[in-house]
Amino acid sequence: MKRHLISAADLTRDDAVLILDTAEEMARVADRPIKKLPTLRGRTICNLFFEDSTRTRISFEAAEKRLSADVINFAAKGSSVSKGESLKDTAQTLEAMGVDAVVIRHSASGAPYRLATSGWIDAPVINAGDGTHQHPTQALLDAFTMRRRLIGPDAGLGQDLGGKRITLVGDVLHSRVARSNVDLLHTLGAEVTLVAPPTLVPVGVETWPCEVSYDLDSVLPKSDAVMMLRVQRERMNAAFFPTEREYSRRYGLDGHRMARMPEHALVMHPGPMVRGMEITAEVADSDRCTVVEQVTNGVSVRMAVLYLLLGGNEPAVTHHRTEEK
Repeated sequence: MKRHLISAADLTRDDAVLILDTAEEMARVADRPIKKLPTLRGRTICNLFFEDSTRTRISFEAAEKRLSADVINFAAKGSSVSKGESLKDTAQTLEAMGVDAVVIRHSASGAPYRLATSGWIDAPVINAGDGTHQHPTQALLDAFTMRRRLIGPDAGLGQDLGGKRITLVGDVLHSRVARSNVDLLHTLGAEVTLVAPPTLVPVGVETWPCEVSYDLDSVLPKSDAVMMLRVQRERMNAAFFPTEREYSRRYGLDGHRMARMPEHALVMHPGPMVRGMEITAEVADSDRCTVVEQVTNGVSVRMAVLYLLLGGNEPAVTHHRTEEK
């Protein structure tokens, strides 16, 4: 593993499979009566969130506490950032406090990379989402969910997603989840297809390691997993499609479309879902939809990432007490 986790594109196949296999170990801990490991006892991790978040922030916090780390939650609202403090000043404050790792979410693409490479702070940096750029732990938990469902928890150990056909549908232009998933799924050997209105396909997408289609109905029958992406109104500054009804008619997933998918195929969504627009309630509440499962798996995957970046070479799950350094 590298020192930081900034982009899904930084991960090799072996890196990714190691994280997924370690997450499988961490998932078993969740089945215990006491869901805690002493692995990161004495380490301090700061969750540095400059952008609103519910799932990701709580998921990271749960992962950190299950590994026995001390957690500092920093929200930009109500902090000196709202008074004009820069990222550099905030980072140097954290460095002075002696934090051991920083989990950062920022509305500016590239902020985690800047933090990791600037020399402002001497700690591993984990990107929890930056602008429309990357969200690597989301891609990892999505891949973990696919591997568990399509191959199996035990059968999947050491395996990638070679030959699996994954379809991502919706607002690709503004989606860091789409970019991260395309990078990671390609690394893991999957065939990725993006489906979106032409206005929501990024410039330069022809250089991405994936196919692009504008016809959802033609792609569904040959998909092993279909991930619906949220329409990100908060990032939109123009009319990218005529009406919500028109978008839903062409690119929304309803019961009729789900029936065209293979029987084993999954329906996924990074959340939060806009029910009735990109996905109907019938689909969102069906057994094939893995949204709640993805949230559960997110904690295991983030535990694995934190452990591998901070935990050293000790086994992830031990039955004897290791000496504290």
